[in-house]
Amino acid sequence: MNKQEGEPLAAASIIAPSTESIAQLFAEHYRRVLLAAHRITGSMADAEDITQAVFLRLSGAERPIENAGSYLYRAAINGALDLLRRRKSAATEPLDQAAYIASTSQGSSPETEFYGRQLSETLRIAMSELSPKAAEMFALRYFEELSNKEIAALMNTSQAVVAVTLHNARSRLKKDLQRLTAR
Repeated sequence: MNKQEGEPLAAASIIAPSTESIAQLFAEHYRRVLLAAHRITGSMADAEDITQAVFLRLSGAERPIENAGSYLYRAAINGALDLLRRRKSAATEPLDQAAYIASTSQGSSPETEFYGRQLSETLRIAMSELSPKAAEMFALRYFEELSNKEIAALMNTSQAVVAVTLHNARSRLKKDLQRLTAR
C-alpha cells in the first residue's frame, strides 16, 4: 500500500515499524489508548503500564498490521481486561488522591462516592469473569460508547453477534453483581 504524503499512519500497513513511524503512531494514538485502558482498569498507573506494553509490542511486530490505530486500541482494551483477570479485583487510587477526588466531586455525598467506587470495583471484578470476546464487546459498548455497528466492524463480526453477546454479557454481569454485592 503506497502511503500518501500527510496521510496518518493509522491507515498504513505496518511490518516492524521504524522508530519514526512508532513515534508518529505514539503521537497520534497515545491519548486514545491510555484513556481506553484507564476506563477499564480505573487506575492511571495501570493504564500507563498497559499503554507502554502495547506500543512496545507494536515495535516488535513480525506480521503485517493493516490498521495500526485499531490494533493499538483493541490491544489496550485486551491488556486492561487481562490485567483485571489476573488481579480478580479492581485497582484503587493511592490514598493521596482521596482529597483530590473528594474536591472534584461536586454535589456528591461521601456515601454516594463510596458506593459509586464500590460499584465500579464490583463491575470490574465481574467483567474479569466474562469471556474475552464478551468483555471486550462490553467495554467497547459501555466504556468507549461505540455502537453495535462500530463494534461489529472493529471486531470483524456481525451486528447480530454483537447484540447477542452484549445481551448475554449484561445478563451474566447482572447475576454476578448481585452475587458479589450480597457478600
